[in-house]
Amino acid sequence: MTKPKFRSYSHYARDTVQLLGLMIRSTRIERNITISEVAERAGISRGLVQRIESGNMGTSIGVAFEVAVIVGLELFETEPSNLKRHLSIERNKLVLLKSVRKKKRKINDNF
Repeated sequence: MTKPKFRSYSHYARDTVQLLGLMIRSTRIERNITISEVAERAGISRGLVQRIESGNMGTSIGVAFEVAVIVGLELFETEPSNLKRHLSIERNKLVLLKSVRKKKRKINDNF
């Protein structure tokens, strides 16, 4: 299957990515960190940092989160133990949801 040339995104998704980019940029500027310094520390190009900050939907979420960490932006919980606790809760929730999900029954339609 070929990758589509254009992908449409919801307004909510676009606004969220743009908000993250603006938060990263303002935090970077407040802390007097240059785009070049962020790019070097993250091991990415300056252009990719600029695309993240502009809210480009084609950037990797992992790289965007790493850039946020590098500039010192607190995305979720400041305490690592709280983040680990939330991760554990969500993982356990998924295990429970998978165990209670109804299994598809094979329908015998041979009359």
